[in-house]
Amino acid sequence: MFLPLLLFDCDGTLVDSEPLLAEEMAAGLNAVGLPFDTATYLTEFRGVRFRHIAQRLQKRHGQVPAHRLKRMENAMRANLAKRLATELVPLAGAREALEQLIAYPRAVVSNGAAAKIRTALATTRLDGYFQTALFSGYSVNCWKPEPCLHLHAARAMGFAPGDCIAIDDALVGVEAALAAGMTVIHLNRFPDTETTPENAIMIRHMKELPDVVEQLTRTRHPAPAADDTPATPLPKAATGGR
Repeated sequence: MFLPLLLFDCDGTLVDSEPLLAEEMAAGLNAVGLPFDTATYLTEFRGVRFRHIAQRLQKRHGQVPAHRLKRMENAMRANLAKRLATELVPLAGAREALEQLIAYPRAVVSNGAAAKIRTALATTRLDGYFQTALFSGYSVNCWKPEPCLHLHAARAMGFAPGDCIAIDDALVGVEAALAAGMTVIHLNRFPDTETTPENAIMIRHMKELPDVVEQLTRTRHPAPAADDTPATPLPKAATGGR
């Protein structure tokens, strides 16, 4: 049976990093006079690049000198890296879902820096599920909600966009994958405050993911016809389990 490529977001989808990120971001932004709290990040800015968050906050609260903002960002990222390496845990149900979907080709597609992705996966011991199949917006110079990061990952892995299933908790990622022409599963952990786009499939917990993926595989991603060119399989380095 033909198996689609699974493209996982990292923060908030595979690893529970967003509370740590929100805390460090709030401490740094408040220190330079930009009011911000963890609730603001979780409800308004999840998955958004820090540069864009800072730009929006400065429009609301006034400009911060560029050198001061950059110094704060560097300190924030250094503090976050230390915490990710010691405090980070997998998102509930993520490891179990990956284990059940072990036969599927898969990759990580994240707005975060490549070093941050590697640290997050290594700390939570999820790195073995992806090996080198990691795609960072900073490496490609393209970030969600633009579709080009997802399209780059699909092309690099040898799959057509229509043969990919993207899994993301943030609306910027959901929008990016939809724009790329992929099937999208929205891990909506905040259904009271966040609406899943009409063309995406909502789940509330990672434990739901395997059943949904398997059903989609049967209905939306049937095996290619005999005269079709099959998708290129995932490179051997990226198909291993733990």
